[in-house]
Amino acid sequence: MTPPPLDGLRFAFGTLSVLPVKVTRWDREAARGGMLCAPLVGVALGCGSAALGLLLLALGSSALLAAVATVAVPAVLTRGLHLDGLADTADGLGSGKPAENALRIMKQSDIGPFGVITLVFVLLAQVAALSQLYGDSWARGATAAVVSATAARLVLTLAARAGVPPARPEGLGAAVAGVVPVRGAVPVAVAVTLGAAGAGALLGSYDIVRTVLAVAAAVGAAELLLRHCTRRFGGVTGDVFGGLAETAATTALVILSMNV
Repeated sequence: MTPPPLDGLRFAFGTLSVLPVKVTRWDREAARGGMLCAPLVGVALGCGSAALGLLLLALGSSALLAAVATVAVPAVLTRGLHLDGLADTADGLGSGKPAENALRIMKQSDIGPFGVITLVFVLLAQVAALSQLYGDSWARGATAAVVSATAARLVLTLAARAGVPPARPEGLGAAVAGVVPVRGAVPVAVAVTLGAAGAGALLGSYDIVRTVLAVAAAVGAAELLLRHCTRRFGGVTGDVFGGLAETAATTALVILSMNV
């Protein structure tokens, strides 16, 4: 039985953000709806981060400060969920240990050196890219905030597609792994790409190409990481999903900041 659309939305916002949304169903059908709705969470978080960045610019702040605030909003509204997942994934991959031991390292509450280094470089890249974008124009910065946040959640939809196994029998990764049929993931990817192109069209004809390339590059980078993690860990975990989201967001911002 297909769950009502609201169940999917509740699952998406209740698990991928700290917004006060109660998850009423935890079965795989609700998870399927939730992962299909994941890009909508990105739109909401991206709009919130862009709004704060624009507010600071209107109050006379620098592009750098606006960029820091823009990066901080999704971190706060997810309780650092994706950043924590990125750090844990980096520690697991960097350990060089067999899958079972690497997964044990990822479950530990502390962050190792690989995780710290990865977090530093990823956050610096995001802030640097957004600072340049806001410096170019407030519209480019705001658009990039929304497009990158949406692309980051699109890759979660794609990573939850059928055929991608969970690395553990429990946890968020196991709850959503393989729940999205490919025929359902493709239209979502097309819709996000068209939406990004539409946003780019508001800035200029070249920005249509740039935003589409940003989404494509974000998906490509996340897919490479997904395949590597699947080989190393035997499947996906909640941490891997977080790592995919931050990888996609960073890639999209870097592409959007390039003036070529």
